[in-house]
Amino acid sequence: MSALRTRRIARACVAMVGSLAVSVALAAPAAECPHDAHLKITPGDIDRKGAAFVRFREWVDAGVAGKGDESASAADAALLAQLSAKSDARRYCEYAVTRVDADVRDAEKAIAEGHDPKVAGDSYLYVGGAIEDLSYTWTTCASSITDAQRTRWKAYADQTIWNVWHHEKAHWGERLSPWSGWATDNPANNYYYSFIEATMDFSLASGNAEGLRTLCETRLPLIEREFAALPGGGSLEGTGYGVSHARLFSIYRVWRDSTGIDLANRNSHVTDTIAYWTHATVPTLDRYAPIGDQARVSTPDLYDYHRAIVLEARNLTNQPAAKQLASWWLAQISVPQMTAARNSRDDLLPAVSRDLPAKKPTALTYYASGVGTLFARTDWTKNAMWLAFIAGKYTESHAHQEQGGFTLFEKDWLAVTENIWTHSGIEQGTETNNVVRFSRNGRIIGQRTNASAKLDITRNDPAKGIVSATADLSPLYAPTDGVRSWRRTIDFADRKLVVHDEFSVADGVDAVFQINVPQKPVVDGANVHAGRLRVHVTSPANPKIRVLDWTTLDKDEFRGGWRIDIAHPAGKTGTFDVELTTSPR
Repeated sequence: MSALRTRRIARACVAMVGSLAVSVALAAPAAECPHDAHLKITPGDIDRKGAAFVRFREWVDAGVAGKGDESASAADAALLAQLSAKSDARRYCEYAVTRVDADVRDAEKAIAEGHDPKVAGDSYLYVGGAIEDLSYTWTTCASSITDAQRTRWKAYADQTIWNVWHHEKAHWGERLSPWSGWATDNPANNYYYSFIEATMDFSLASGNAEGLRTLCETRLPLIEREFAALPGGGSLEGTGYGVSHARLFSIYRVWRDSTGIDLANRNSHVTDTIAYWTHATVPTLDRYAPIGDQARVSTPDLYDYHRAIVLEARNLTNQPAAKQLASWWLAQISVPQMTAARNSRDDLLPAVSRDLPAKKPTALTYYASGVGTLFARTDWTKNAMWLAFIAGKYTESHAHQEQGGFTLFEKDWLAVTENIWTHSGIEQGTETNNVVRFSRNGRIIGQRTNASAKLDITRNDPAKGIVSATADLSPLYAPTDGVRSWRRTIDFADRKLVVHDEFSVADGVDAVFQINVPQKPVVDGANVHAGRLRVHVTSPANPKIRVLDWTTLDKDEFRGGWRIDIAHPAGKTGTFDVELTTSPR
């Protein structure tokens, strides 16, 4: 394990403690509480003659027939039962009931043998899906469930949900089984949505007034407060784990359909999410800005999960222009429909409406102020140059030490985090990002958690794709670290990125301007050529430039990529001035 990944473990603990303090401080007023609401699981506007519905039905039918290596979930079958004629609904319900009852029996067996059931694994991360299966089946297939089954299922679901929210006293049977309680009060974390989904689904399905009350008074207000503070869309976990917002948005949808309460439009986050992902997608419309951990796959390729986020957001937003933008993005990206059959349910949400045709974006710059990410591009063609710049909050365990970092793309990656060429996708340190790296006596000085950069946009011309901004990154470093100040200014215009850094450090602290690139760099005095990328250094004069081949450090982890290091002469203050352009096409 690399030193970078080792630090992640320690930082996760710090982030958890920080999230507890933040959540307590953000006590929110109780939302209105439904007393007689019932679980409604059918998304509106489903075209039952459309190709998406046919694919979904074929997926469930294959599971019912026992075909394939992976079977449809009980929730899939229960939903299809609700959308089908009685004769077909019966066999879908039989399948769903059989699957849920097998899961409950497996849990009962594990508990009887003194073990935790599967649902408790990975700090209850998968509880949402497990209880969704049970709740959807409970609601749709009531006539197919025996009284004995209903009693056992309820006992299992009630205990599971109780354990989630009472981690120190969690138990199975008479055996105590406490767990960490990770993210149970952190609505910025992907785990939280799984916990909420489980609690909401079964409280609505079973009519649990206490479960609904705690949602209204405690759990949902935390979500409201969190996302009201993230204008512009996006996730503090980054773009990798930020796909969990598809689950968050489905929670909004089910809550709205079941209770009539529209949480999604109480702030702009859902609507802004459509613009965020539109601008976070690179011009070739097949990849996205790799911010934070990329644990599913290291390379930031668009996938079903990204399509699902925008489909959910499009369904929820009450802004017609946002729906039109979503329809354009959904039609243009490299994922025109779900690629995995197990995700086919998500495509039941409509991607376009007759009365709201798709509409191409016009703005070339976009600032998501809540997460501190600035995007810009030269145009909306696939040949455009595209920029992402990060200067915001650094609070979550899946976020990286990339505040002040930039990503540059033109037809392919020009400058991008080394993390996308790693095996793990979770290399979080400053050394893998396009920032100024500070070190003392050979020890890299990392950015500290629970800190925020401040970004001022000094020039912004969305029509021309011209933007200038200055970030004060000093708060990311502790006073005792020896980094007294660091300010980075970027100017993006006419297919050129100019980066200007000013810093002040204590004696013995070194500063290095670094750029990670996909192709081997060639140094020529104050110039560096890396494929089509051209780097010109104007400050410091006579720069000392070195190139690192990442594969020489750990071939198992670092699968490719090079880093350009521009060292600054020793001194307490200094500047870097670097221009990045491309060779003629």
